[in-house]
This record gives sequence, C-alpha cells and structure tokens, in this order.
Amino acid sequence: MKTLGLIGGMSWESTAIYYRLLNEIVRERLGGLHSAKLLLWSFDFAEIAERQHKGDWQGAGVLLIEAARKLEAGGAEGLLVCTNTMHKLADQVQVAVSIPLIHIADATAVAVKGVGVARPALLATRFTMEEDFYKGRLADKYDLQPVVPDQAGRDMVHRVIYDELCQGIVSAPSKSAYIDEVARLRRDENIDSVIMGCTEITMLIGQADFDIPVFDTTRIHAEAAVAFMLP
Repeated sequence: MKTLGLIGGMSWESTAIYYRLLNEIVRERLGGLHSAKLLLWSFDFAEIAERQHKGDWQGAGVLLIEAARKLEAGGAEGLLVCTNTMHKLADQVQVAVSIPLIHIADATAVAVKGVGVARPALLATRFTMEEDFYKGRLADKYDLQPVVPDQAGRDMVHRVIYDELCQGIVSAPSKSAYIDEVARLRRDENIDSVIMGCTEITMLIGQADFDIPVFDTTRIHAEAAVAFMLP
C-alpha cells in the first residue's frame, strides 16, 4: 500500500469525511484490520479563507506548496488536496513536488463520463463556480458542459458553504434551497446531473434527494486515491 499525503483542514469538516472514507474503502478492499496509510497536514482554515476572499491566491499557494513539500519529505508517495476550490492551485503544487497529485476534477469527470451524462450542474464555492480552473478543465479535457447557477443562486450556494457547512451547521432550509436550485436548473438550463463541487456539500444533499445522477466529489476523490494506493 502506498502512503498518501492529505492537504486538509479546508474545512476540517470535509477532511474528517475524507479520513473516514479512505479508511472504509481500504478496509472494503483488503478486509480485516486494514486501514489507509495516511499523512495529514491540516490547515487553520481561517488563514486560507481570508486569502481566498482577498484574492491572495499567491499567498495561499505558498502555504499549499509548503504543506505538499513537507508531506513528501515525510514519506508521502501521492498527494490529495482535500477541497475542490484549492485545486485552483493544483498545477502549482504539482510542479513543486516529485510525487503525483490526484486531481479531484479529473476523477469527477471520469465518473460523469462513465454514467453517460454531459451537462451537470456545478454547485460549489463562488470561486469554483465563477472561475475557469474547474469548469474549463471539465469542458476542455473531457468535453463536458458544466452549468452554474445565476448570480443569486451562486450567492446562496456559496453562503451556505462558508457560513454553515464549514462550521458544521446542516439546516433543513438550506437543504431545501439547494434542492430548489437544482430544480430551477433542470427547468431553465436542461441539466442532466449534479456535481457536488464542494467537499462539504455531501453533508447537506446526496443522491437520495434527486432522480438524476449526483456526483459526490468527496467520495469520488477518495475512491481515486485508494485506486492509487492499492493498484
């Protein structure tokens, strides 16, 4: 089994889900007392979120690269950035280390293509929904047609992530708002699936809430990581 380095804490709520999933999937594969060989670097998310909202991506990149290098020095043979948004910096992190980074958008795109859909709604942070580092990768590399909410929808989705989910708050009104937003996108934008493009969204909604395919990027990323660890 390869040792995996996790860059987490963004937020720790979803990093805890990653930790559980990685260990559960390894146990499913190997049985008995087996668990995942992991190294974890966990940020104080307030320091990262402040840089995100100030647009200081260079400063955030310095922090992620430092974490990646320390994980590699500690014996990690592959890297997982446990967040969709910070994959904005994935290419910078990858060139700074000699071990492979398992990209969450690539793993998600493979899952979407495997089901045969092509026009997923992308629910995520404002950065992921509005910038091109994620949508563009899905479109250019995998020929998908991701759709994001309108301005009001993006504001709502982003607010729930930072003000609620990242702080461990899961509310029925926010769940209803997300479900309603997907319904609107089905009606107005002809989406055929949903990408939960923020690793905390799995706390709020899931496949059971919809009759179209839903892609949980946290689980998909964890499954891709275990495939790397246990080829």
